Amino acid sequence: MSSSEPAERSVPRLPFGAQVLLGMAIGLALGFAGRALDGASGALLGETLHTVGQIFVQLLKALVPPLVFTAIVASIAALRDLENAAKLVVQTLLWFALTALIAVTIGIVLGLVIEPGLHAGIDRAAAKLPSSSGSWLDFLKGLVPANVFGIGASTTIDESGAKTAISFNVLQIIVAAIAIGAAAVRTGEGGAGFLAFNASALIVFRRLLRWVIALTPIGTAALIGDAVIRYGWSSLSALGAFAGAVYLGLALVLFVVYPLLLLANGLSPLRFFGHAWPAIQLGFVSRSSVGTLPMTEQVTEHGLGVPRAYAAFAVPLGATTKMDGCAAIYPALSAIFVAQFFGLSLHASDYGLIAFVSVIGSAATAGLTGATVMLTLTLSTLGLPLEGAGLLLAIDPILDMGRTAVNVAGQALVPTIVAKRAGILDLALFGQDQARMPVGGEHRGQPA
Repeated sequence: MSSSEPAERSVPRLPFGAQVLLGMAIGLALGFAGRALDGASGALLGETLHTVGQIFVQLLKALVPPLVFTAIVASIAALRDLENAAKLVVQTLLWFALTALIAVTIGIVLGLVIEPGLHAGIDRAAAKLPSSSGSWLDFLKGLVPANVFGIGASTTIDESGAKTAISFNVLQIIVAAIAIGAAAVRTGEGGAGFLAFNASALIVFRRLLRWVIALTPIGTAALIGDAVIRYGWSSLSALGAFAGAVYLGLALVLFVVYPLLLLANGLSPLRFFGHAWPAIQLGFVSRSSVGTLPMTEQVTEHGLGVPRAYAAFAVPLGATTKMDGCAAIYPALSAIFVAQFFGLSLHASDYGLIAFVSVIGSAATAGLTGATVMLTLTLSTLGLPLEGAGLLLAIDPILDMGRTAVNVAGQALVPTIVAKRAGILDLALFGQDQARMPVGGEHRGQPA
C-alpha cells in the first residue's frame, strides 16, 4: 500500500431511512412466513415478533415523559430570547387548525361520494358499545394535571383477575412543563440553577434517545411482522368500502395536500419526506404518535432544520393535538358511515359539527394508540348511536397504521412550515441529503 493511501477505509454506512425500509421488508417476509407456518413454529415466531416490537415501543414511551418535560422547560427558557415567540405559538395553532380543516373536509367529501355505510357486508347485530368513549367534560378535565408528571393508574378486572396499568398523559405533562418553565424564567436568578439542571438532564435523555432510535430497524421489522401475523387482511372484506375510503383520504392528505402546502411555502416535498420518512414509517408500524414522538422531534430538528427551542415545544404539542388521521379524516368518515348504516340523515349543520370537533377536539385523542375516544366524541356530539363504533373495531388496528403515519407527518410538517415562514428554518440543513444526516447527530453545535 502506497504512503498516499489512507491507513483505514471507512465502511459505507447504509442511510438510516434505508435501514428502516430494510427492516420493514424483513418484517413483511417474517410476517408472511409466520402465517404460512403451522402449529408451534408459527405461534413461536408470532410471539417473538410481538414481544420484540412491544419492548421497542416501551423503550420509546419510557423516554417520552422526561424528554417532553425537560424539552418543554428548556424551550420556554429559550423562547424568551426569541422576539417572535408568541407569534410562533399562535401560528402553530392556526396551522394545526387549517390542516385539520382540510383533512376533515376531504373525509366528509369522500364519505358522501363513496357512501361506505351503504356498502357494508356486516349485520347490525354486530353493533355494540365500545369499551371506552370520550366526552367534552373528560377532555376539559384531562387538561388539568393530576400530578406534575401526568402519570395515572387504571385497574381492570377480567377472568384472570385484577390488573393495574400505569399510563401518562402527554398533554398534562406539556401543561405542567409550560407552567414550571414559565415560573422558573420569571424567578430570575432563583430559577437559574433549576434551568441549568434541566438543560443537563435534557442532554442525558437525548443521548438515551439516540441509543434507542438506533434500534428502530429491528423494532420496525418486529412490529410490521407482528401486524401481518396478527391482523392479516381478511377482516377488511366486510368493510372494504369504508377501509378503502379511509386509506384514500389518508393518501390524499399525505401525498397531495402536504406536498402542495410545502410547495406553497417554497419547500421541497422530496426533501421533507426524505428527512421525515423514518418517523412516518415508525408511526405506521407502532400505531402510536406518542411512541413515535422522540423520533419525530429528532428528524424535525436534525433533519428538517427546525430550531431546537421551537421544535421542543411544537412537536410534543403536535403529538397530542395534531391528528389529521385519527381526529379528522377517520371520525368524519366514520360518522358518515354510521349515519348511512343506520339509515339516519345528516344535515349541513351536522357536517359543520364534524369539522368543529375535528379542529377543536383533536386534543382529546391525547396521542394514544387508537382513535376510539375521538370517534365516540364525534358520534355523541352528533347524537349518532355509539354502537356504530363497535362495528369498526374489527379493522381498527389496520386502519390505525395509516392514520398514525399521517398524524406523524403532520406533526413534522407544521413546525417546518411555521419555522420557514418565520425565517428561522435552517434551509441549509433542510436541503442536505438525508443519507448524510444520521439521526441523533449534532445540530448547530448543540449536543444530542
